[in-house]
Amino acid sequence: MSEAILHEGEHVETLVLTQQHVAKLVSSGGRDRFMDLMIDRLRKAFVAARESNGTTPPREGFLRCPGETGVIEWMPHHQPGSSMTLKTVAYTPSNPAEFRLPTIIGSLTRYDDVTGRLLAVCDGILPTAIRTGAASAIASSLLALPGGRVLGLIGAGAQAVTQAHALSRVFPLERILVYDIDETHAASYADRVDFLGLEVRIASVAEIEANADIICTVTSVGVGEGPVLTGEHLQSHVHINAIGADLVGKFEVPKALLESAFVAPDHVAQALREGECQQLEPGDLGPDLMALCADPRAAEEFRDRITIFDSTGFALEDHVAFDVLLELAEEAGVGERVRLEHLPEDALNPYSFH
Repeated sequence: MSEAILHEGEHVETLVLTQQHVAKLVSSGGRDRFMDLMIDRLRKAFVAARESNGTTPPREGFLRCPGETGVIEWMPHHQPGSSMTLKTVAYTPSNPAEFRLPTIIGSLTRYDDVTGRLLAVCDGILPTAIRTGAASAIASSLLALPGGRVLGLIGAGAQAVTQAHALSRVFPLERILVYDIDETHAASYADRVDFLGLEVRIASVAEIEANADIICTVTSVGVGEGPVLTGEHLQSHVHINAIGADLVGKFEVPKALLESAFVAPDHVAQALREGECQQLEPGDLGPDLMALCADPRAAEEFRDRITIFDSTGFALEDHVAFDVLLELAEEAGVGERVRLEHLPEDALNPYSFH
């Protein structure tokens, strides 16, 4: 939904996009259109980021109480004079097995930067999965050799679905090789990506390394339990999207492989703290994804060697994802407006009611 619509004076309600609304937006327009739009808008936002006055600090959060795994975090993006998007997100690896809930649960909120009003609220689970896949598609289109046909997935959870979907929109994929330490996740993966019409085969890590043109590591490996790749059988031109590292001490890629590869982070400060880049020094990093998007030719010289995109996921992506959902909601006339905030008839009297 456009900023003009959200700022109209007669609208004092907050726009709420429920699970049903988001499902309707995706199903009515189609998954491919939704993903294509996300890839396009993210790419444009990354190109414009260098000239923008927007601010995206590294995410912050709380470790869970003793005995629990995962974190609860907040991720803000600020566009001065316009709006601020805030995502709250919880990472709970035990959710699928214990509660039949997604590992990543979150919500998106949009605030008016002039008045501070809450403009819109939306689910953050699907947008997170979609924008993460879209970011990998953008990075891969810059750093991987064109024409890649074999995708390798280390981890077969929810993120693996949108990674494959996004990459299938920018590469002529023919086959997916998938590995997961949970055999049931690997076994069910083909059914979950049946809409892609691609051959899917369960494989070992060694097989994936030896055959994949592009590899995505999308695991919930614990702190100190990585890496999940060996790096011993990789093709000389492979591109790796490293998705899972999001905590200090958690990583999926061996340090030796990182040191020998070209590494592009998404958000430098965040990646150095909790991504794969925490294993490196700042001087070891290549340009970040936004710099590569602004100058795609700078990435071309690295395509014939091993390249790694360190995707920690940052709030500019969530801001853009929310923009996409709001735009689609306006187009389809979807959403519910509620008076969530108490905006009294007399601004100086909190006990006055409309």
